[in-house]
Order: sequence, then C-alpha cells, then structure tokens
Amino acid sequence: MSAHIGRVRRAVGRAFVDTGPLRWHHAFRRLWTGQLIAALGSQLTVVAVGYQTYRLTNSTAMVGLVSLGQLVPLLAGSLLGGPFVDAWDRRRVMLATQVLLAAGCAGLAVNAMLAHPLLWPMFACTAEAAAFQGVDWAARRASVRRLVPPADLAAALSLQSAAFQATLVIGPAAAGLLIAHAGFALVYGLNVAAYGLAFLFVVRLPKLWPEGGGQRAGVASLIGGVRYLRSSPPLAGAFMIDLGAMVFGMPRALFPALAVTLYGGGAATVGYLNAAVGLGALAGSLLTGHIWRVRRPGRSVAVCVVLWGLAITGFGLVRWLPAALALLVVAGAADVVSSVFRAMIVQQVTPDAMQGRVNSLIFAGLQGGPRLGDAEAGAAAAVAGVQFAAWSGGVLSVVTAVVTCWAIPQFWRYRGGGVAAVAQSSAPTAPPADAAAGPDGEAAAGAGPSGDGRAAPGRQAADRTESPSDSQAVPDGQAPVGTGSSGDGSAAAAGQPAAWAGSTGEAEPGPGPAKAT
Repeated sequence: MSAHIGRVRRAVGRAFVDTGPLRWHHAFRRLWTGQLIAALGSQLTVVAVGYQTYRLTNSTAMVGLVSLGQLVPLLAGSLLGGPFVDAWDRRRVMLATQVLLAAGCAGLAVNAMLAHPLLWPMFACTAEAAAFQGVDWAARRASVRRLVPPADLAAALSLQSAAFQATLVIGPAAAGLLIAHAGFALVYGLNVAAYGLAFLFVVRLPKLWPEGGGQRAGVASLIGGVRYLRSSPPLAGAFMIDLGAMVFGMPRALFPALAVTLYGGGAATVGYLNAAVGLGALAGSLLTGHIWRVRRPGRSVAVCVVLWGLAITGFGLVRWLPAALALLVVAGAADVVSSVFRAMIVQQVTPDAMQGRVNSLIFAGLQGGPRLGDAEAGAAAAVAGVQFAAWSGGVLSVVTAVVTCWAIPQFWRYRGGGVAAVAQSSAPTAPPADAAAGPDGEAAAGAGPSGDGRAAPGRQAADRTESPSDSQAVPDGQAPVGTGSSGDGSAAAAGQPAAWAGSTGEAEPGPGPAKAT
C-alpha cells in the first residue's frame, strides 16, 4: 500500500513543472529571476497606465488609443531589434534594454508626481518602452539554450512560461492595491526599481555572444531571418497555426458585450471572464512536467490549438456563466501548453546564430495576432452578433489548424530534434576575444552544464537519454540542426562534442559560424 502511495506521489510530482533548472544551473536562475521581477513590474505599469489615462480623460476610447499607440513601436522594435540580438553579446543587449525600459517608466513616474499630470507622456513613455520589449524578449529567449543543457531545455521554457503567467495574476491585483493606497508615482517607481534589480541579475550572467561571434546587423540580416522562418516547415507551421488561433479565436474583445447581454452581469463578470483565461494559463504552465518526454512537438501544438478552438466554440454556444468560465479555463491551459511546445520547436530548429531574429519575428506575431483578433471579433459581432463572433472564431481556429497541417505536412510529422540535435546546434564556437569570460571570471555560456562550469546532475543522463533514432528523426529526411548546411546551422563534424558534454568548465571549440540564409 505504501509503495503504491509512493508511486502516486511521484507521478503527481512529475506532472508539475520541473524546477530542476533553477536548482542546478546558476546562470539560468539569474536570467529567470530577473525576468520574473521585470515582468511583475511591467504588469503594475500596465494597470496603472490604463487607470491613470481614464482618470485624466474619463474616456475609455482614450485608454484604447494609448494601447494602440504602442503597437507600431512594439512591432517595429521587435523586427528591427532581432538583427542586433544576433550581432552583439546578448548579455549586453539585455543590460541596455533594462535601462531603456526603466527610462520609460521613470518618465511616467515624473509625470505622475506633477500637480496636474499631462496626457501626452502616457503616449510617449509607453511607446518608448514598447519599442524595446520585443528586443528584450528575443534576447532572453535566445539565451536560454546557452544557459541550460539540452536535457533541461523543455523544463526551462516551462519555467519561463509559468513565471510570466504568475505575474499576470499577481501583478494586476497588486497594482490595484498600490494605486488605491499609494498612488501612481509609487507604482511606476516600483517598476523602475524592478528593472534595476533585473539589471543586476543580468550583470552576473556570462557573456552570450551568438554562435560564430555574431553577424553584422542590417536589412540583409533581417531578411535572412524572415527567409529562414519561411523556409523551415516546422517554424512556419508553428507561426501560422498560432497566428490563426489568435486572429480568429481570441474572444477578449467580446467579453464586455457577453457579460451584459448574455450573462446579465457587469464589470465583475467581465473580470471573471478575463481571469478564467489567466487561471487556465497558469494551471497549464504549472502542469508541464512531462513535456520533455514528447517526441512530436508539432503534432502537440496542433492538438492544443484544436482544443483551444473547440473550447472557444463551446464558450460561444453556452449561456450558463459557470460553464463558460470552465471552457475559458480549458482554452487558457491549451494555449499556454501550445506556447511551450512552439518554443521547443524554435529552440530545436533554429541555429544559435539566428535565434534573435527568429524569436523577434515570433514575438511580433504574438503581439500583433491578438490585436488583429480583437478587430476581427468586433467586426464579426457587428455583422452577426457577439455569440456568433465567439463560436465562429473557435471553428475558424480549428479549420486553420487543420489547413496548416495539410498545407505543411512536415510540421505535423515533425519529430523534435531532441537532446542530440539541440546539443549539436548549440555547440559553441570561438567568440570574440572579449567574450572569453563572464563578469566574475566565469566561462562563456555553453562552457558547462550549469552555465558556470559545473557538471550536470546525473539524473539528466539517467532519465532523459534518447536513442539516436529518436533524437535525430526530423521530417522528410531533413538534416538535424547543427549537422550540416541544410539545416542552416554549423556543419558539425562527426563526433563533435555537444555544448554540455564536458565538465571541465572549458567550452569545446565549435566547427565554425552558422550561415544565415
């Protein structure tokens, strides 16, 4: 009996997100902690900006315009910033973005301290900060593979997702209390302090030069990133299937009308609808302990998107609020699990030298898709009603997923390159002379399993070893990333040690820089 209970407890424990990367890899823990603090501060500002704008103007339309004003700089910054992430030491990029993001919040704090706060800083300061959000996100995502061994990559991505979802729940609640008791200036000041703390954590990271020492930033570099995204079936499929789900299936613009006309509620009901999606996303991100076992991430993304679409379809059809909330919880969980699988595909397929550009393009889609979805839902509701807009969007999400898998069969058949492929594609090359050591004399990222020269825990080898046939299987005979030029990675020599193979604290030299297409 006790043995059975022990097995149940272990099974339940493995279902939760694996916190191993935080315990074993010091460098990743610093990256993750800084990101958690910065994201929490950002959520404080998001709430404060909307509420202060409304207090200044008494106009919900103006609140929407402030949000819309961030879209163009956010997308432009994401697209143009990607080449810089692949050209410079990513640690320095993150240091710069913390300063620039803090500057926007400092402007909001100064404005809030005026006797009569002005409206134009709400537009200018939020637009300035938005321009660098995508750069910071791309640099952080591009750095993960250099700070953890391939066996712990899925767990690390799950931890990043869980941290972000937690800030979406904690941040708004804390912002409301702080605004009510201390005012807007303190909230913005806390965000400045959060970026300051994140800066200190980034300072202690090792140098993170892209593979091959970086490629010169410019238009040609950006075009190369777009071409690579288009030419890689797993990447293109992941990008298109998520964009379709967000454009057609995102129902948040319909929440106010549904709350009033269908559920007979008001502002509280709108809050419940939004919170249900967030609760599902948080629960889904915490229950990702088995994700690293999945061999077909493309198929898993498709299944999650279909589940999202079916849940949104049901949400649009039911008239009972508890059932609607339950379906939104399911949708939120499916969406966040899908996002972790998509991140795995990006890490497995994309060479390190192109991680910044590809992640910046992914971020642009993540930010632009929901906003296009708001417009699509509003237009459909104006034509045929809010319930039609909700359930038809869910149906179109399912159709988009099916069409994507039919049009890009390599995405559906994609078997993750797994541990071996990621290890080869992240094998470090000789960085520039000043990238040889980190700020505290640490070896450059990739020098050892923990990012600080320590050997990987034995559990990884015991629990997560894949057979060569499993780890190298990719669609249609495509060469795994890092094994040859067809993968747009570096040409790996036979028997080339992976980035995490040694325990001496010295990185094995790579075969050469990856070539951008």
